Amino acid sequence: MAELDREFFARDTVAVARDLIGATLVVGRCAGRIVETEAYTTDAASHAVTRSRQAAVMRETFGHIYVYLIYGMHYCLNLTTERAGVGAVLIRAVEPTRGIELMSRRRGTSDVKQLASGPGRLCAAFGIDLAMNGEPLGCEIRIRAREAKPPISASPRVGITRATDLDWRFYETGNPFVSRQPRKPPA
Repeated sequence: MAELDREFFARDTVAVARDLIGATLVVGRCAGRIVETEAYTTDAASHAVTRSRQAAVMRETFGHIYVYLIYGMHYCLNLTTERAGVGAVLIRAVEPTRGIELMSRRRGTSDVKQLASGPGRLCAAFGIDLAMNGEPLGCEIRIRAREAKPPISASPRVGITRATDLDWRFYETGNPFVSRQPRKPPA
């Protein structure tokens, strides 16, 4: 599989979020198919609005890594987008395909479905932390193109209180590694 280049990420954030479903996240000896993402631009829930200084990488780059800490204990992996705009895609869940033993040790569980189903779990399993924030893709973190487009559904994003009307969460329909199954029928 070919690696996605920076031009892939220079595009519209919502399109990138949808097109990442089925791509492969590679970090060191660990890899997994991306099965769930969320798009953030200049909407009220975006860090570009709520954490402007911390999220400068969302405005200044595309094809870079934006990592932040939530609840004082969980890291979240985002990939910056839009050459002429503001954006990032949160990687919410991955279906592990390589390095499962290492991920299990890092997460302290042998349940493969619990390794990377959620942004905090994903970062723990893949060893992603703040040291990677601001780095370009292609170094420590690589994204390989998907081999085929899987069935994709959309729903409102998870865990936000603003801009809840936007169906900017994308996930592989029916995939058991998705962090949260939809409350409403898939779009």
